[in-house]
This record gives sequence, structure tokens and C-alpha cells, in this order.
Amino acid sequence: MNWLALRMLTGDRSKYLSLILSITFATLLMTQQVSIFMGIVTRSASQIVDVRDAEMWVMDNKVRYIDEAPYLPTNDLQRVRGVTGVEWAVRFHKSNMTARLEDGNFRNIIMMGVDDATLVGAPRRMVTGDLGDLRLPNAVFIDKSGYEYMWPGEPFRIGREFQINDRRVILAGVCKASAPFTTLPVLYTRFSEVERFLPSNRNLMNYILVKPAEDRDPLDVCRAIDAQTGLMALTNDGFFWKTIDYFMGSTGIPINFGITIALGFIVGAAVAGQTFYLFTLENLKQFGALKAMGVTNVRLIGMILLQASVVSGIGYGLGMGMTAIFFTFTNRIAPMAGIHMTTVAASGVGAAVLIIVLLTSVFSLRKVLFLEPAVVFRG
Repeated sequence: MNWLALRMLTGDRSKYLSLILSITFATLLMTQQVSIFMGIVTRSASQIVDVRDAEMWVMDNKVRYIDEAPYLPTNDLQRVRGVTGVEWAVRFHKSNMTARLEDGNFRNIIMMGVDDATLVGAPRRMVTGDLGDLRLPNAVFIDKSGYEYMWPGEPFRIGREFQINDRRVILAGVCKASAPFTTLPVLYTRFSEVERFLPSNRNLMNYILVKPAEDRDPLDVCRAIDAQTGLMALTNDGFFWKTIDYFMGSTGIPINFGITIALGFIVGAAVAGQTFYLFTLENLKQFGALKAMGVTNVRLIGMILLQASVVSGIGYGLGMGMTAIFFTFTNRIAPMAGIHMTTVAASGVGAAVLIIVLLTSVFSLRKVLFLEPAVVFRG
């Protein structure tokens, strides 16, 4: 019977290919949009992910996301260090600045100021240069995508000089960093260099990076810091999701992508359902003949589910393959770098395709289950 079901499925090539293409298109559209959505939202907290030395962030208790952090008084650092369970705590700076290149052009940048002594928060994956070079006078690191944005088409060259707030800086290394939400170049330097760029600001520390003691639960240490200092302490994961929650609730990104994903599901279900329903109608006489021969409804259900499974499996595989090819090429474009197909997107879309298959099968099964075998003898 399975062989007969497959022969019936492939008998009409046009409808067979239409079914596969509808599932393929729905899979491609949904997987692409879900993956891009996840990549863009993750970028909003990419600087949190890149700090691998510390386990906790301490900030003003009104901070809603990473780009909205007022500066803290210097004595807050000592107050945090005095909390029981804190192994060490260092200052950290993040702000937007403007760089002036050798040719006079300006570029907006994201500046990260790390602790002078420990370099906690500095990038660990270098393309060229050495981490220790950040301790050189006027030294800055720039992320790879940022270098290509500021000096497009030019090879990596250490020692380039440019200006930040009329202060001379020297490029000491190119690093790998997660792409930020705004796709601006990310520069790293020591905290003392930031003080040179912004001498008029009395306080320049807007975050304190903390490492809890080995025998202490980070969440317990966070609560202790909250209680003793009045500041807000979050684990890396906690701050990551707090930032993402802000962007999810304060921007139109979820709605826009949600509409596109829903349209992909609706179009895929509608086209596949209509085509599969018409396919079943055209084969009612064959199903009637099988019922007249004594084939049970359970067996007929199995045949239709097999047909739907074959179509959905091929369509899902083709859609995933086309999505992978899409991201392979788009990853070469700077704004799309780092956005790729995720396992969450693939599994979620797989579940959506399964729902489409079940819906189309239900509509087709209604005709078959209530079919009178005498239909085969009608003209």
C-alpha cells in the first residue's frame, strides 16, 4: 500500500512539485526570518557576551539596557569590593565617541574602556597584534568589521594614527568581537586613555565588572551587592536577557518579524493545503476502489500521512538547504556578518512544517473517511 500511495503522489508531477515548492518556500521564509530576528536581537547584548573574564555586572539601579548607563562615582568601586563574596571588582567604561581619520573623515565609534592593570573586558581573540600591546601609550584595538568599515578595501595595518576627541591614538591591534546592534566600529582601550579622551568628565565609570568568590553563588553575591550598595548587580545571563527584553518590548522588531514569519506559515499552509486537497479530490475514485476492496480507514489514513510526510520532508530539506546557502553568501556582507541559521530556528520551523502537514492532511482525510466505495462505479 505504501508503494501505491507514493505512485499516486507522483502521478501528477505538476501538483507533486507544487506541494514541494510550497513547503520549500514556507520553510525558507520562516527559517530565514527567525534566524535574522534572533541574530539582530542577540546583537543588542553582544558587548555583554564578549566580556568573558567577569561573571557579574554592577550598574546604576535604574539601568534598562547596556547602552543606557549613567556614570558612577569612583567610590562605588570600593564599596562593591567591600561586599562579602566579591573576589575582585574592576571599573569598565562604555560610550559612543567620534573618531577623525587620517583623511579628515569622521566615524562614530563605540568605545570600551577596560581596567589598566588587569585588562578585564578586553578582547581575547586577536586577528593581528597582541593583547599586551593595549598597554602601550595611546593604544587602541578595533574589531575586524570596524576596521573594514573605517578603512574599506585596505589590508590590516598596525600603527595607523587617527584622533578621538582631538587626542592622538595609535591602532595597536585588530580583534574579533561580536557585531553590535548599530554595526558601529568597536574600539577598546585602557580606562586611563578614556580619561584622556574625556578630561572634562568627573566620573567615567558606568559599569563595575565583578568576579565572585569560588565558593559563593553569583546570585547570592548579586543580592548582597544590591542590599549593601543600592546599586544593581546582575549576572552575565541576567544582564543579557534584561537588555534583550528591553529591545523586545521597546522596538518594532518583534512585530515586524512576527508578521513576516506568520505570513510565511499562512501562505505555506494555504498553498500546500489547497494543492493537497485538490490532489485528494482527483484521486477519490482510487481511494473508493481501495475501500471497495476492503482497505480500512486506518490504512487509508496511513497512506495520506505517508504522502504528506514525503512532501514535507523533501520541502523542508530543500528549504533548509536554500537557507544555509543564503546565509553563506550574506555572511560576507558586513551588516549581515555573524547572522546565521540557528538550531532553534531549524527545530522551530520543523515543528511549524509538521503543523502545516497535519492541517493539510486533516482537510484531505475528511473526504476520504466519509467516501462511499460506490463512487468508483459512477461515471
